[in-house]
Amino acid sequence: MGEFYLEELVRRVADTYVEKCAVRMVELVIGKYENRIVRGNLDRALEVIDNVMENAFKYGDGRRIEFSFYELIRIFNTGKAVWENDLNHIFESFFRGTNSMGQQGSGLGLYICREIMRKMDGEVFAERDKDGMGIVMVFR
Repeated sequence: MGEFYLEELVRRVADTYVEKCAVRMVELVIGKYENRIVRGNLDRALEVIDNVMENAFKYGDGRRIEFSFYELIRIFNTGKAVWENDLNHIFESFFRGTNSMGQQGSGLGLYICREIMRKMDGEVFAERDKDGMGIVMVFR
């Protein structure tokens, strides 16, 4: 546990994903934020974001991935969201949603995200939307 500035997290996300999204022709939107101190571990938070981004690349429709910042971090990707029946299980180990047909994976990515966030005394949630899927990271 520790603390980090949100600006450092955003900078590292941009350094990693601006080019990756451009190569895939995915619009990357990084919303406005206040440079606050966040309680947690920067490297572990980036690990969560890496897992979420890989899922966005796999299961999104390739149009847009958007980061929003409030009292939390929301990563949203356009495309088909998981089915309603799958939503309650996506953070379970080895669970793969019905939308994962034809995609490689082990079903551990979001499980690992939840475990990391909980070790930082935080939480992670999923949201379905008519235009896609959101993953919300809550830091305390």
